[in-house]
Amino acid sequence: MNRLFGKPALALLNALHIKPDNPAYPIPNHVSMELLVFLLSVIFFLWLKARISAERPGATQQVMEMLLTNPLGIGVQDLLHDNIHHGADQYLPMIGSIGMFVLFCNLISVIPTLNSPTAAVTVPLACAVVVFVYYNMVGILKNGPLGHGKHFLGPKMPSPILGYIMSPFMLLIESFSHLARMLSLTVRLWVNMVVSEILYALFLGLLLGVSLSMSKVTSLGYGLVVFPLLIPVIFILLHIFVAILQAFVFTILPVIYVAGVVGDEH
Repeated sequence: MNRLFGKPALALLNALHIKPDNPAYPIPNHVSMELLVFLLSVIFFLWLKARISAERPGATQQVMEMLLTNPLGIGVQDLLHDNIHHGADQYLPMIGSIGMFVLFCNLISVIPTLNSPTAAVTVPLACAVVVFVYYNMVGILKNGPLGHGKHFLGPKMPSPILGYIMSPFMLLIESFSHLARMLSLTVRLWVNMVVSEILYALFLGLLLGVSLSMSKVTSLGYGLVVFPLLIPVIFILLHIFVAILQAFVFTILPVIYVAGVVGDEH
């Protein structure tokens, strides 16, 4: 990526008075991985779109449909219908796109030599900002600026006087609470993906080192060389589980946030 687009990227950063950490490689690795995920996603969905069939759905189509709706009720469409009573499907494109982008970013590190963009804090932060802006825009479009602003004034008080007294405090508390949602989304995804990748790399390195050391001591050690090829499979499965779980969390929370601002929260 830097070989092809490094010079234009460096020129753009210089024009914006931004100094990259390494001028020789101005495009960070996580940005390259994000662009790769985006490109692969576009190619994949264009390929899938051309093969969608209602009469004879293929295996890939069925798997992708399970992400939307499934018997467990944990698909994106299922979550929207469970939390939003009316017009839930209108929020499906945005929330579904965010969830799938996070899922693909999480899973791409399963491919050797590639890293999860979500293991860099700026990527989960950017996704959290998108979620924050989106659900507030939904609230404003649904209820108007004043109607959406009432969500920040807390619940209705028994008396008008008490409401006037408590409103400034509730406005401050609710504002911090909504801003904390961005922090929560960011840290939860970022930390889990960092830990998952570190665990996989750490145990792979330790097992490989132990096996190679044993192979120099005894002939039995040659048999132990196979363990680094088998045991990391466990950590790959663990990483896949964490990737799917975190993508699910990053999907259900925006659903709950949207349900709260449109007045359909259970």
